[in-house]
Amino acid sequence: MSEQLVGKVLAIALRDADKTVMHEVADATAIENGGLVGDPPSSPDRGVTLLASGQWKLVTDQLGANLPWWTRRANVLVEADSLAHLIGRRVQIGNVELLVIAETKPCGLMDKLHNGLRAALAPDVRAGVYGRVVKAGSFRIGDAVTLV
Repeated sequence: MSEQLVGKVLAIALRDADKTVMHEVADATAIENGGLVGDPPSSPDRGVTLLASGQWKLVTDQLGANLPWWTRRANVLVEADSLAHLIGRRVQIGNVELLVIAETKPCGLMDKLHNGLRAALAPDVRAGVYGRVVKAGSFRIGDAVTLV
């Protein structure tokens, strides 16, 4: 099966137990039909969240704010302009395989973190995408993200 390069992993972050603070890590382990080890549990379809670096730059430029990427609360920052084309498709990150389920819709917490962030994230899949872990494994910063 041929693979098409989407981008590469620029950064990885996990939430603490109460889901408030994000911690950047160099690598992560994904559990099939689960999430990332060290990240609080979520539904299987939302096991991993991905954010495109290009979309995040548009958001921060629009807001005129220098916000860390993990303000969006995503697990993985991908070097890509957009991830919209991944919805409904499988991607491989390291030796982890994800089925990208849908667009991440920004919630009210975004405006608590920075005024106007929710509206800036709303168009064009700027808030990223989420997916189900269909093959467990691990990945690290610098790994390729490919369509499979």
